[in-house]
Formats: sequence, structure tokens, C-alpha cells
Amino acid sequence: MTANNQCRPTGCEECTNGEGLDFEFTMAFQPIVNSRTGEIFAHEALVRGLNNEGAATIFAQVNDSNRYRFDQACRTKAIKLAAELGMQSLLSINFMPNAVYRPELCIRTTLAAAEKYHFPIEQIIFEITESEKIDDLAHVRNIVDYYRQRGFKTAIDDFGAGYAGLNLLAEIQTDIMKLDMALLRNIHIRKSSQVIVRGIVQVCNELGMTVVAEGIECYEEFAVLQDMGIELFQGYYFARPAFQSLAQVPADVFSAPRGQ
Repeated sequence: MTANNQCRPTGCEECTNGEGLDFEFTMAFQPIVNSRTGEIFAHEALVRGLNNEGAATIFAQVNDSNRYRFDQACRTKAIKLAAELGMQSLLSINFMPNAVYRPELCIRTTLAAAEKYHFPIEQIIFEITESEKIDDLAHVRNIVDYYRQRGFKTAIDDFGAGYAGLNLLAEIQTDIMKLDMALLRNIHIRKSSQVIVRGIVQVCNELGMTVVAEGIECYEEFAVLQDMGIELFQGYYFARPAFQSLAQVPADVFSAPRGQ
């Protein structure tokens, strides 16, 4: 299938129903919290099977022939479900750069879904997923620039893992930078990680990018990163992904556990 055929205008109803795919899926939502205000900054849409199977079981069925359709379906399903749940925060959606051939064509279905389900495009963040190698950085920069011009926010996901590294950051500046969980695991007892993350935070500050620390699993990790000036957090410590619903974040997660 050619790029032009894959990027032909597609109705949001087609994509929401997963037409052109031989498998079905839905979404869970995990909150990104603002530790300064205690509010939910955004919810990330995460792919799940219809019985809450993990994302890996779905991604195993994605290939070159259905990647574009899958990417479009993810967007429309996330927007539709977010609207039905009355989401008031930002909505963060992962996208596959290698599935976007011409951004001005591939964004049409997203715009149509936002209009149909009455979800403001200003509330949508597109995250560049690092699951696939990006061979053409100029192409990705063009996608990011176009999305930002249309009013969407953009993010680099899983920075510090896979293919999302300094070379990507040097070429592409997004609104948000999400630090990978592997870089942050046990950071409270890893001096080297603290030095690296502190440097990344400084770079992002100078580039005007907001940092999100993802994959946080304990208060100690959260406290060290908060001391570095990071305000936005995501991870099991705050809330696990909620299947087809919005998770609740306990108010006491921002305070030190008793005895500390």
C-alpha cells in the first residue's frame, strides 16, 4: 500500500470502529499529576485489549500494512472515550512517527473526531513514542511543527530510553519532555542518575520545555525529583491506569509517609 493510499481521508467513525484492522482494542487512562497544585495535569491514553489485556498483546498485531490505520484508530478512540468520560484535563495520545506520511492529511481524522465529540484540540498532547527507530528527523520535526501550528501540544515520550536521546532533542523541541522510568528508578540512591537528570532538567528549562517524570513508584523517587524542580509526575505511586475510566489520585501521595 502506498503512502498516499494509507493517508487517504478517513472518517472518524471508521477509525473509531477500527475498520481496516483485524483486531479490536480500547483505552485505559493514567493521570499525570501536578505536585505543586495537587491537580491532574493530563491523562495519558494507553492501549488495552477489550478485556484489559496489556498493550504488548495489541502492538504485537501492528505491522507495516496496518500501522497507519492503527495510529488513526488510537487517536479517535482516545478522543471519543475522553469526551464520554467528561475529561477536563489535557489528553495525551501517543503517535507513531513512521505512520504519519503527510501531517496535513493524517491529522484530518483527529480534527474530525475532536469536532464530532466536542473535545477541544487545545486539550490534546501528541507524544512521540520511542518504540520505533526514527530514520528521518527532518520529517518528525515537520510533523511536530505542523501539529503545534494547528494548536496541539507535543511531547517526547520515554526520553533516555530506546531511540529517544540527545540527538532527537537537538533536532526537535516539543512542549513537554517525559523522562523514561528506567532513568528514574531508585534515583534517590543513584548519584549518577541524579547528576544526569539534573542536567536534562537544566537543558529543558533553557529550551522552554516542561519536564514530566514518569514511572514513579515510591515517595523517595518523587521527593528527589521534586527537589530538582520537576512538578509533573506519572506512575503507579500516584495511580495505575484506569481501564476505560479516569483514575483517582489520593491526596496524601504528595506528603511524606509517616515516620519519615
